[in-house]
Amino acid sequence: MRSRSWLASVGAVAILMSLAGCGGSPAGTGNADAVAKTDFTIGWSIYTGWMPWAYAQQSGIVKKWADQYGVKIRLVQVNDYVESVNQYAAGKLDGVVSTTMDALTIPAAGGKDTTVLLIGDYSDGNDGVVLKDGRTMADIKGRSVKLVELSVSHFLLARGLELNGLALTDVKTVNTGDADIVGAFSAAGVNAVATWNPQLATIRATPGATMVFDSSKIPNEILDTLNVSTATLKANPNLGKALAGIWYETMAVMARDDAAGRAARAAMAKAAGTDIASFDAQLKTTHLYANAKDAAAYAENPDLITVTDRVRRFSFANGLFGPGAKSVDAIGIGFAGGKTLGDPQNVKLRFDPTYMKLAADGKL
Repeated sequence: MRSRSWLASVGAVAILMSLAGCGGSPAGTGNADAVAKTDFTIGWSIYTGWMPWAYAQQSGIVKKWADQYGVKIRLVQVNDYVESVNQYAAGKLDGVVSTTMDALTIPAAGGKDTTVLLIGDYSDGNDGVVLKDGRTMADIKGRSVKLVELSVSHFLLARGLELNGLALTDVKTVNTGDADIVGAFSAAGVNAVATWNPQLATIRATPGATMVFDSSKIPNEILDTLNVSTATLKANPNLGKALAGIWYETMAVMARDDAAGRAARAAMAKAAGTDIASFDAQLKTTHLYANAKDAAAYAENPDLITVTDRVRRFSFANGLFGPGAKSVDAIGIGFAGGKTLGDPQNVKLRFDPTYMKLAADGKL
């Protein structure tokens, strides 16, 4: 499972921001100097919604689509999730899979113009808040909550509190590594945690534990995407076509309820270090945008702007835009139809439905 933590990203953002100021173009980010080429490297890390990329490469689907468009695509597994995003921000990768939150607070906040090429999935119960001796979110008031601070768990907690008439000031957060969260919950005196699967599943099985809020209550807010350099994509549109073709063919294979589909999911489970039963259970709480029409439609849905606004406001309030950002509008975010959040003269994150629509229309 990916770490999904921003703690390691804050330093990277600060370095990039010091070079460029908010919205500048630091050396190595490749914002304006991309040229036509044929070899590309995409980074990925282990997470339920990203295992299809590993299978696509293993099965030959990557090569099939790359050959069709006259390019070479190398998918590189980076063991540390945040490091994969940092490598992309530094120009060492042409693209990377991440949450939209991390795409915003690492490369975009550092000045790297980034395009969301594919909307892959959202957490539909993979993240949750669990209490001992409590039955509702209201029971969390006044408690210390163990979590990975400045991560999607922190965002989830903030949204859960907000939706239940509370605020972050009503609890005390205690930074706890994701590898330590299960052990922490079992300790005496610890009665509240926020975490993600597979740790969440283990914690929920603890006697006396009750999950009082989960990510299914905030659909599309913990959103996972494939992001590429805007300049690289502009100079090399065949990269976008090949990546879209790879993703949707792989989605079609893994969705099949036959030997081929089961074999594909079993391969993904093995690559993720788990068994197919556990992997299938995780898929149930991962809403995959497996259909290109659904993905393209959501890329043009006003709800995407609404949920992204919540993400950017939380990020800015917690200092994740870096020291150069003076307001929540410092970084521009572009959407379909020319709509923007933030500074329209400093758009650094772009939700582009082009390639999802090509796939949906059968034009790849």
